[in-house]
Amino acid sequence: MSNLTLSTAILGAVLCLAACASTQDVLEPSALTAEPASGTQPSFPAAGTPAVAAVTTDARVQFAPVIGATTEATGPLSARLSTRAQERGISLVAAGDTSATHVVKGYFSALSDNGETTVIYVWDVMDAAGNRIHRIQGQQKAPSRGAEGWPSVTPSTMEAVADSTVDQLAGWLTARPG
Repeated sequence: MSNLTLSTAILGAVLCLAACASTQDVLEPSALTAEPASGTQPSFPAAGTPAVAAVTTDARVQFAPVIGATTEATGPLSARLSTRAQERGISLVAAGDTSATHVVKGYFSALSDNGETTVIYVWDVMDAAGNRIHRIQGQQKAPSRGAEGWPSVTPSTMEAVADSTVDQLAGWLTARPG
């Protein structure tokens, strides 16, 4: 597939996912808490992962179920979002918690080409009234694991997506007025 064709396919997938109005409960927001589950060890950055600075914010963020990713892919994503948010000083609240100041809705796609799989993600940050006030987007490439699409996506790829997402969110929360 040519670069232009691949770029067009990626753009189309992102636009389609961003406009998607359906809901699919694949990311359990109640799993996104700053406290580790009972009986588990806290997660620390992997060796070689740069330390990140905590931000000072009064934001209380709730992650809504993502659309487009498999349950297998969202497990590592969810766990890492929680860990990274805690490292960055961002308070996460569970589904149904009315104290959330921001709700983050995610749209995902996985495309395979030339031995690589690209995870494309778009996160819409909504205010408490449901208005989109910010967008986080990006892509993470990794070698395919002998399959195409979501079956070839590794947990480390989804963890990298979570790291980038929380780091971009922290940067925006720090820079936003008020």
